[in-house]
Amino acid sequence: MSLFRNIKKAASSVVPSPIQIDFEKGGGRKVQEVAPYPEEVFWDTSVAVHKTPAGIEFVRTPEERFKNLPGYDFEANYVEIDGLRMHYLDEGPKDGPVILMLHGQPVWSYLYRKMIKDLIPKGYRCIAPDMIGMGKSDKPIKEQYHIYDRHCENTLAFVKKLGLKNITAFVQDWGSLIGTRLVGENPELFARLVLANGDLPLLTEKNNPFYIPNPVAVNPKINTIKDIAKYWLKGMPDMFQSWILFCLQHTRNFIGGVMQQSTENKLTDEEMAAYDAPFPSFIYMAGPRTLPSMNVGLLGQQLPAWESLKKFEKPFISFIGLKDNLLGRPSIQEKWINSIPGAKGQDHEQFENANHFIQEDIGEIMADRVHKFIEKNPL
Repeated sequence: MSLFRNIKKAASSVVPSPIQIDFEKGGGRKVQEVAPYPEEVFWDTSVAVHKTPAGIEFVRTPEERFKNLPGYDFEANYVEIDGLRMHYLDEGPKDGPVILMLHGQPVWSYLYRKMIKDLIPKGYRCIAPDMIGMGKSDKPIKEQYHIYDRHCENTLAFVKKLGLKNITAFVQDWGSLIGTRLVGENPELFARLVLANGDLPLLTEKNNPFYIPNPVAVNPKINTIKDIAKYWLKGMPDMFQSWILFCLQHTRNFIGGVMQQSTENKLTDEEMAAYDAPFPSFIYMAGPRTLPSMNVGLLGQQLPAWESLKKFEKPFISFIGLKDNLLGRPSIQEKWINSIPGAKGQDHEQFENANHFIQEDIGEIMADRVHKFIEKNPL
């Protein structure tokens, strides 16, 4: 870790920032130069575009894309949220203790396949939804759909439609920004909280440095995550702003490649293809392209949830993968442990051999730790 910090320090002095951050509201924020290709150039016009009663245009991934995915032999379930079909896994006994597993970007419920298969025999009801725009859920084709508040509302609506209660929430990446806010705002629905490589940033309108270029300009010259790797050495906010731009400007399916870059385990070609499966062409990709931009929408509306979480005395546990330089930092874990009353006396852990997508790297271990956490803290 000290070597990484030294490299990061050296690189910060020589690598130009890919962005110009203007902290003044309305200050004409700009993005690095990109070719202003209209999105429609990359749309597959043979794809049927549907429309909700409210006028939201969306596409639906063909079911054959999900056949024979390795390790994902689960039954599909759906609920309707504002005219859009939301997919979820519901595995294990219906009267078992509920574990709600929330994914982030650019993944979907496929990420939880290892944990689910280990938790089912222990009697748990494992529920893993696909966010609207991801996985087997319907996919609005415009970036404007994907705002933080809407995805929080969608997830709460999902929980209420299923009538879930006494929930153990397992949240990671964007699943944590949504899930921890849900727990803070609706503590009566939740019995326990597991935070794995996650956070709820204390950003407000005054201190949020992130932005979305207007108009969004896609760039076919952007290929792999290596194109922005050097900027990650600069630290925040440049690190994450470069990720926002990378995703927004991308014209090809980058999911499987990003997964391989963000895990310690080597994925098979079939597993990488499974992560790619929901997004056969550009028109399907507004979700994975836009979700990082939801950081721009953190304007302080999440702070009441934080205040509630500071009073959350129900069991809370934190796991981090130390190879994750974004959310696996011990300082983030310490913040949560020191802030949440329910963290006291729990077996928080740090894993040397896990990266950002900890469920992929050590899914079986995560399932074991969640089981032990629930057994230690019965209702």
